[in-house]
Amino acid sequence: MKLSRRFGFGAGVLVLAGALIVGIGGCNKPDSGGAGGGGEEAPAKVTEVMVFEGGYGKDFYEVAAKEFTEKTGNEVKVIGDPRIDQQIMPRMQKGDPPALAYPGWRVDSWKAVQDGAVEDLTAALKEPAYGSETPWGETFNQGLLKLGQKDGKQYLMPYFFSVWGWWYDPDLFAEKGWKVPKTHAELLALCQQIKAAGMAPITYQGQFPDYMLSGMLQPWIISSGGMEAMDACQNLEPGAWNSEPVIRAAKMIRELRDMGYFQSGATALSHTEAQAEFLNRRAAMIPCGTWLYSEMKDEMPKGRRISYFLPPVLGDGKGDPTAMMVKIEPWFVPSASKNKKTAIEYFKYLTSKEKATQFVTEKGTFMAINGSDPADMPEDLASAAVYYKASSKLWASQWREWYPDFYKIVGDIVTELLNGKLTPEEFAAKVEMEAEKIRKDDSIAKYKYTSN
Repeated sequence: MKLSRRFGFGAGVLVLAGALIVGIGGCNKPDSGGAGGGGEEAPAKVTEVMVFEGGYGKDFYEVAAKEFTEKTGNEVKVIGDPRIDQQIMPRMQKGDPPALAYPGWRVDSWKAVQDGAVEDLTAALKEPAYGSETPWGETFNQGLLKLGQKDGKQYLMPYFFSVWGWWYDPDLFAEKGWKVPKTHAELLALCQQIKAAGMAPITYQGQFPDYMLSGMLQPWIISSGGMEAMDACQNLEPGAWNSEPVIRAAKMIRELRDMGYFQSGATALSHTEAQAEFLNRRAAMIPCGTWLYSEMKDEMPKGRRISYFLPPVLGDGKGDPTAMMVKIEPWFVPSASKNKKTAIEYFKYLTSKEKATQFVTEKGTFMAINGSDPADMPEDLASAAVYYKASSKLWASQWREWYPDFYKIVGDIVTELLNGKLTPEEFAAKVEMEAEKIRKDDSIAKYKYTSN
């Protein structure tokens, strides 16, 4: 699976570990008359859209719904909540779902696809985009679009997307004379300087191990063994999780821990607590996605600036040092919806170039729509865009979405590594043992990831 290098593609995020992962069952797909939404019976007067109210809020979707209603005469109502999954799930199970759903990170969207509860939008992508003669599907970054496909059919849709990396305070670094590290050796030297200055070099969101998996473990597997090593892990190939690249990545994490370069007590911090520690200069660096500013802007000290950089890589590593991890948070049209046509048209409106560019400007994230990068991009996002435009290898952690229970278990195991309960070798062996369980479980659908 190759992600296009064309700039103008979207972001999203939050964390999976420790969360309730739920599938959607018992939803029989009705005869909808095609993916474009035709043939619907007795559509409701109001088209309901349910959205996860996370770091980017719900206001943008609400305003867009009012605009769409005024433009088309089709009334759209947006319902947003931080626990919108608790509203979506019962309605999906009863066969009375919303017309369009952005359920957030607690819902196993791929299980919903497997259960037949998600509409195939392949035909809809061939229709014109909103306000354009261009086929809707061609307006998306094609690599991101493929992240929502199964067996060549489009089920899950990208909107915004994030890139994972590390963050620092450029004013603090300039004041102290510290340089952003590009290699692991430079990172260790910098951490020694920072610690000597009386500050924790690195903090992390310990309650949510996803940040450690995405910000350190996986990038360092790639750095050590090349993209093929991470592909093998994602595809659950026998022995992949117990390979030398995984062990070396675990050693890099354990080394930072043993040298005292992680903030004391970070394993107990929530994502916002750890991020507040970073913003208040009690730690110099933190792994996070490009939603960091949007999520923490109300907590940010006046005048504080943050900048992005890629995880420092091994000087002798096999992986592409410019490799960047991207993440989408999918939207979908439930199969049992009676308002599929209007739902699709509303999502076309949300994904128009005009609205996508507006979302980048207002919310500070990339979008999956080609050409949606404005000239006045927010400073924090612009710092990430520099690395994005220079990257020759983009990849996605799809196993996080395909095997959420396994992903959570790996997060728990990496916490054991961070707490000093496991050696790197024991970490890799334990993860491989769990991967073998997934391989042998015929009830779990298997997927194939190819980064090339």
